Amino acid sequence: MDKRLSRDIDGFIKENEARIFADIARLVAIDSVEGKAAPGAPFGEGPARVLAEGLLVARELGLKAVNCDDYIGYAEVGEGEDYLATITHLDVVPVGEGWTEDPFVMREHEGWIIGRGVMDDKGPSVLCLYALKYLKDRGLPLRYPVRALLGINEETGMGDVEYYLANYRAPLFCFSPDANFPLCNGEKGITRGRMIAKVPLENIVDIKGGFVSNAIPDKAEALIRADKAENAPGVTAERAGEGLWRLTAAGIGGHASLPEGTVNAIGLLVSAILDQKLAGEQEAKFLRAIAMLNENTDGSGLGVQADDGLFKPLTIVGSVLGIEDGRMVQTYDSRYPTNTSGKKIAAIINERLGDVLTVEVDRDAPPFYMSLDKPEVQACIDAYNAVTGENAEPYTIGGGTYARDFPNAVSFGPEHPERPCPAFAGPIHGVDEAACKAWFLEALKVYIVALLKLEELDF
Repeated sequence: MDKRLSRDIDGFIKENEARIFADIARLVAIDSVEGKAAPGAPFGEGPARVLAEGLLVARELGLKAVNCDDYIGYAEVGEGEDYLATITHLDVVPVGEGWTEDPFVMREHEGWIIGRGVMDDKGPSVLCLYALKYLKDRGLPLRYPVRALLGINEETGMGDVEYYLANYRAPLFCFSPDANFPLCNGEKGITRGRMIAKVPLENIVDIKGGFVSNAIPDKAEALIRADKAENAPGVTAERAGEGLWRLTAAGIGGHASLPEGTVNAIGLLVSAILDQKLAGEQEAKFLRAIAMLNENTDGSGLGVQADDGLFKPLTIVGSVLGIEDGRMVQTYDSRYPTNTSGKKIAAIINERLGDVLTVEVDRDAPPFYMSLDKPEVQACIDAYNAVTGENAEPYTIGGGTYARDFPNAVSFGPEHPERPCPAFAGPIHGVDEAACKAWFLEALKVYIVALLKLEELDF
C-alpha cells in the first residue's frame, strides 16, 4: 500500500490509541443484556443505555449521530442518499459465572483487554467509529457517505436490523466486524428450537442450565428427590434437605457456533443423573434425548448430521434447559449447511423421539453465500492483505452476523483464531472474554484502508 497513506494512518492511530480503549471501557461498563421492553427501550434498559452512550461517543468524535427510534443508531460522515456502512452491535450475552474479576469493568493485562463485550462487539464498534473519525479529520472527498450502524439486538433476535431495513434505505455495501479475519463471504443456516417433554416430572424438582440460545452453558444444576447422590465428572452432589440432593455441573462455555473445545454443562449434568439412575422412568426418557443431543456436536446422536462440502459440517448444541408448565424444555442451536434446513432437523428429531417430546422451531435463517468475484469483496480482502502483508483468503463460518440480513454484505474481522492466545484470554460468549490491543489497532487500519478502497468503486 502507499507508504505515505500507511504512515498517516499509523500516526492517527497512535494519536488516538488511549482514547480508543477508554471509549471501549465506557461501553463495557454498561450491562447491555436484553431486558424487558419499555417505552424508549424496545430491547430493555441496558441496550437503550449503551446505544445512548455509543452515540455520545460518536458525537464527541465530531460525527453526525442518529438514534433510529431507539431500535438502532448510526454515526455518519459525508452527505448523500447512497451510502456505505459498517454494522456492529452493542448488546451482549449474559456473563455467566467464573469470571476472575468484574466483567463490566474493563481491565488490561499483558497487552490484552478483558471484559464482557470487548470482542463481541463493543470493541469493534468503537473501531468503526474511529475509522469514520479518520475520514472526517482528513477531510477526504467521499463519493459515498459512510455510516457506522450500532445495533442493540444482535444476540437475541435481530429486531434492530429488521426495523432499520423496514424504515431506512439499505447501504450499497456494508461489512460487519463481528467475525474472523480475513473475510467471511458465507454463513451457515441458523435454526433454534425447543425440545418440549411429553413425559411428566417425577423425581426432578428443578433443573436448569444456560442463559441464551446461542451460547454453550458452563453451568447447570438440578434439585432431585433421592436417597443418595454422588459426585461425578464435572458434577458436584450436595444434600439439599431431607430426601433432596442438588447436583451442580461445571463445564466450559462458548459460542454455540464454535463447540470445539467446550464442555456442555447440561451434558455433564444429564449424564450424572442417568448414570446414577436418579431420574424417574418417564423423566429418564427425556433426559436420554438430551443426552443424544449433547453426545456429539455434529448431530449424529440425533441423526441430523449434514455436510455439503461448501461449508463445514452441521453443528448442534443444547443451550438452555429449564422447566415450563411442569415439563422439561431443552433449547437447541444448530448451524447447518445448504443440504438441510431447520424444518428438516426438527422433523428428524420429532420422528425419532416423538413419543417423548415435541419440537418447536423458534428461528430458521437459511445459509447465505457471496461470490468472491464481487469488487467490494475483493476491496476488503485486498485491504487486509495490504495492511498485514499476508496472502489470506476468505472463508465461510457457522456463526451468524448482521451480514446475512443485508442485500450486499460480508463479515470482516477482527478476530484471529489462527493466532496464539494466552491462557487468561477467554473467548466471545465465554468467561474472561478478551481482545488483543495490538490486533485491534491493526484492525482499525484495515477498516480505514477498506473504506478508502470501497470509495473508489462504482456501485
